[in-house]
Amino acid sequence: MEKIITINPATEEVLGEYPELQEKEILDRISLSAKAFQSWSSMNIEKRCEYLLQVAEVLKRKKKSLARLITLEMGKPIKQSFAEIEKCEWVCRYYAENAEQQLKDIEISTEMSRSYVTFQPLGPILAIMPWNFPFWQVFRFAAPNLVAGNTALLKHSSNTMGCAIELEKIFEEADLPKGVFQNLVISSRKVPMVIESSDVCGVTLTGSTPVGKEVAKISGWHLKKTVLELGGSDPYIIFRDADIDNAVEACVTSRLINNGQSCIAAKRFIVEKSIFDAFVEKFVLLIKSKKVGNPIDETVDVGPLARKDLLLELHQQVRRGKELGDNVILGGDIIQSKGFYYTPTIAVVKNTESPLFKEETFGPVAAVIPAKDEEEAVSLANSSSYGLGAAVFTSDIEKGNRIARNKLLAGSCFVNDFVKSDPRLPFGGIKESGYGRELSVFGIREFVNIKTVCVK
Repeated sequence: MEKIITINPATEEVLGEYPELQEKEILDRISLSAKAFQSWSSMNIEKRCEYLLQVAEVLKRKKKSLARLITLEMGKPIKQSFAEIEKCEWVCRYYAENAEQQLKDIEISTEMSRSYVTFQPLGPILAIMPWNFPFWQVFRFAAPNLVAGNTALLKHSSNTMGCAIELEKIFEEADLPKGVFQNLVISSRKVPMVIESSDVCGVTLTGSTPVGKEVAKISGWHLKKTVLELGGSDPYIIFRDADIDNAVEACVTSRLINNGQSCIAAKRFIVEKSIFDAFVEKFVLLIKSKKVGNPIDETVDVGPLARKDLLLELHQQVRRGKELGDNVILGGDIIQSKGFYYTPTIAVVKNTESPLFKEETFGPVAAVIPAKDEEEAVSLANSSSYGLGAAVFTSDIEKGNRIARNKLLAGSCFVNDFVKSDPRLPFGGIKESGYGRELSVFGIREFVNIKTVCVK
């Protein structure tokens, strides 16, 4: 029997072994999800909201153990793991308090006696989720979809399978009916059979762009609705009139959060030439001050990368960049110790063919790029196949708003702060960063039948 093995990226020790589900077991779980949907979807929405509040209480009660599990499995600094669980609790409470209004029928005036739009759940939804935010990514899918009346099937990343097992237990402890939320202990090669099942009504994926394209192809062939939140190479523009200290603080926070392994982490820092040296000097000093080490230590700021292959891939990107002329002014090396550690790295990039400019860098590596003026800065920011997030730093708020609103090609644009997700705001990208939206009213309406009803 094949097994999925999880490894502590800080120590390289084996954490757990999980037997993969066989085909019959997978089909049985899909069938149970479809059966559970019949009663779950017909339940009063107020009752589903109550269940979501119970889930929030379980998260609150188990926060310490869940945070520790996240850190052990994927290497996030423990203080960030606590914040992740708190955010999951927040999204549950947000939808418990707002879902009924968000899914309320919309009356539309026509020549009919009554015309309205109603939002009906679709059925079992498959969520293919990544390891970098092993609880948050799942909850930002699960909270809106479960309260909308759908049921959930989770295919989590293999290296966070312990988190996936615990996620199913959380919903069980909150007394949700059997089959409403289920984890599938399967490898990626078994995903197509799940998508192809006639009982599965939609697919949502957070992951890399190549994987997203493959999932979209299979889902499209079977006419399954998809939401794809894919890679990113977020540009942050720092203009000469910006508060440099505030900009540096935000940029460092965004680049190093989650050990640099976030789709919406800042990756390209485009700085006006007149302040380029001043910005870089402070940027280097702040990054150098961050403590690298075992993430279970509460004083650590940067832990290991989640897997060895990711560590080697990141180092290759840095090496290829150097060959193309990147000037690595800080770091640029694998730390020779147990665990998958990489030195926080800064490179001055002037060649837009550099991997640090063109590709997504999933780790603590920052590319700083000089720009002569606003026009060039915006052009460099948009010269990317990705379009997830972007930020602008300037003391001219009108200018910042104008650029964020009208010029930057991204799904989320922030002014004088780093990009982050929020249950109250829609989240998602354009171009090769995917399509569809999670969170807010837009997220809860992705996997529903937006049904028109007319009465004469």
